[in-house]
Amino acid sequence: MATGLLHAHSGLRWLILLLLVVTIIMAFVGWFGKKPFTQTNKRLLLFSTIVSDVQLLIGLVMYFFTSSITKTAFQDFGYAMKTPELRYFAVEHILVMIIAIALLHIGKVRATKQSTDEGKHKQTAIFFTISLLLMLSRIPW
Repeated sequence: MATGLLHAHSGLRWLILLLLVVTIIMAFVGWFGKKPFTQTNKRLLLFSTIVSDVQLLIGLVMYFFTSSITKTAFQDFGYAMKTPELRYFAVEHILVMIIAIALLHIGKVRATKQSTDEGKHKQTAIFFTISLLLMLSRIPW
C-alpha cells in the first residue's frame, strides 16, 4: 500500500503542475489581455483545487500512516530536526504544501468573488503563481 500511495503521490504532482501552469498562463493572458473570465477558467480553478486536495489527502495518509520516514522522525523529533532529510519530510514539505494548497483555495474564492473579469484573472494569477512557486520549492525532485 505504501508503495502504491507513493507512486500515486509522485505521479499526481505532474498533473497538478500542468494544471497550475495552464491556469496561470490563462490568468495572465486574461488579465493583461483584458479577456473575459470564461467557463474554461472556472473549470481550471476547480480542477486545480480538486486535484491538489486529492494530492493532499494522499500525502496526509502517507505522512500519518505509511511513511517510514515520518515514523522515524516521530520517534525522536529532536533528532529529526537535526537531520536534513527527516526535517524536510517531517516539517518543511508538509507545511509548505498545506500553505500552497490553502493559497489555491483562497485564490479561487477571491477570484470568484471579484465583480470584473480583470479582477478574477488578477486574483487567480497572483495566488496561483505564489502557490506554484511554493510547491516547486518543496517538491522532492
